[in-house]
Amino acid sequence: MSEKNGCRYKRIRKRLKGKPNEEVYRLKKEVLGRFEQLSSEGWLDLYYGDEAGVNLEPNVPYGWQFADEEVSMPSEKGKGINCFGLFTRDNRSWVAVSEATVNGAFVVEQLDRFSFSLKKLTIVVLDNARIHQGNRMRERIEAWQRRGLYIFYLPTYSPHLNIAETVWRKLKYEWLGAEDYTSKEHLKYAVKQALWAFGKSLRIKFSNFKIV
Repeated sequence: MSEKNGCRYKRIRKRLKGKPNEEVYRLKKEVLGRFEQLSSEGWLDLYYGDEAGVNLEPNVPYGWQFADEEVSMPSEKGKGINCFGLFTRDNRSWVAVSEATVNGAFVVEQLDRFSFSLKKLTIVVLDNARIHQGNRMRERIEAWQRRGLYIFYLPTYSPHLNIAETVWRKLKYEWLGAEDYTSKEHLKYAVKQALWAFGKSLRIKFSNFKIV
C-alpha cells in the first residue's frame, strides 16, 4: 500500500461505539454552526470544554531508531495529572490542572471562576458526560446565565465536533517529550507549561467548522 494507491500511513483513531440520533445531530450541528458564525463576527465567544488525564504511562509516539539502538520511554502506572480546559478556535483558553480527580464539583468550580472573566456573551460547548449534567451543574446554570455564560451540549457520540479533543491529542503526542515522564513533578510542570503556551508559542490551526 502506498500514497500512489490513495493511502497514507497514520495513527488510527479510536471512535465511540454508539451513533447519535441523526435528527438531533443535524439540528445541534446547525445550531453550533450558527454559534461559530456569530463568534467569527465578534458577537459572542465560543469555547469548547473537556477533561483529560496525562499519566506516567505515556502515549508512545512513532520514532526513528538505528538497528543497534534501543529507544524507550519511562512508564509508571497509577500516577498522573488531570486537566480541564476551555478552548476557542482562535487559540484562546482557560485551563486548570490538578492531581485530584476531575469530577462534577471540580468542573463547576472552574466554570464558576471562568464566568467572572467574561467580556461578552459566552457559550461553552460540552459533551454529555455525567459530570457535565449533574445536580451541581444544574444548580449553577441560572447564575451563570446572569453573568452571560451559557452551556451548549453536543449531540451524543460526537467527540469529533469538540476541538478540545485536538488540543489533548497535540498535548499527549507532540507537546510532551520523553524527558517529561521521568517523574510526576516533571510531568505536571510540562503539562502546565504546554497548556499555558497554547495560543502563544504553541498554536493549532483548527479546520473551519463545516455544517455538512
